[in-house]
Amino acid sequence: MSARRAKRSKPRPFWERGYRGHVYWLGKQKLGKVALVETGRYDWEAAGKTGRCDTLDKARAAVELAVAVSDRQLPLFE
Repeated sequence: MSARRAKRSKPRPFWERGYRGHVYWLGKQKLGKVALVETGRYDWEAAGKTGRCDTLDKARAAVELAVAVSDRQLPLFE
């Protein structure tokens, strides 16, 4: 029998729920956040971008997309 090696996977970001919002973390680094601003409206902020959505699911998806794009895209003016 061959011995199996344990794969080391890189850390994955996760959502943490807070008071009137959620935060997207990678270890101890904050990647983005979603906050409830009015009844049924959510502001999101991630990777230097901001926006407003009607549902929490859409706002969280927008944060995840902004973080994913910022990892793959080179900054133009830095």
